[in-house]
Amino acid sequence: MSVQHALLGFMEVTPRHGYDLKRSYDTLFSGMRPLRFGQIYATLSRLERDGLVELAETAPGQGPERKTYSITAEGVTDLERWYGEPEPAQSPIDSALFLKVTLALLSGRDAGQIIEAQRERHADRMRELTKAKEIADEHDRALLDYALFHLEADLRWMDHTAQRLGELRSALTQ
Repeated sequence: MSVQHALLGFMEVTPRHGYDLKRSYDTLFSGMRPLRFGQIYATLSRLERDGLVELAETAPGQGPERKTYSITAEGVTDLERWYGEPEPAQSPIDSALFLKVTLALLSGRDAGQIIEAQRERHADRMRELTKAKEIADEHDRALLDYALFHLEADLRWMDHTAQRLGELRSALTQ
């Protein structure tokens, strides 16, 4: 995820200070990668350096002064460019599960047990996410569906691969 663009997106709606950006991020994207305050302020500093945001206001706070930033025209242009670029199709080429299955086949271990254990872990996670959807708002349900569909794709791969373990073992050990 692009933290830079998440912050720019929030500031396009209204000027924001670091604490407000963190709160907005945590509210909307709590199911994704966590974001630390230090990361917010470091990103704001880079955005300001690069001319994508500017200091709009400084006000006293309960500690250091509260700096409110607003997006610049260059920031809007950068955000528009980012919106227009499709994301790379995510394929888990670096999948730890694929690595385990391959190495198990090479070593003569039971790769089917590895797949079955992972299938159970995926099923447990799918039950958790499905239960979370019962109380989630529409925004969070969309994120939970995204995760569920990815887990379903993983399960399809596990089923497909489990049926081909003998062929795969033969191909790897020739």
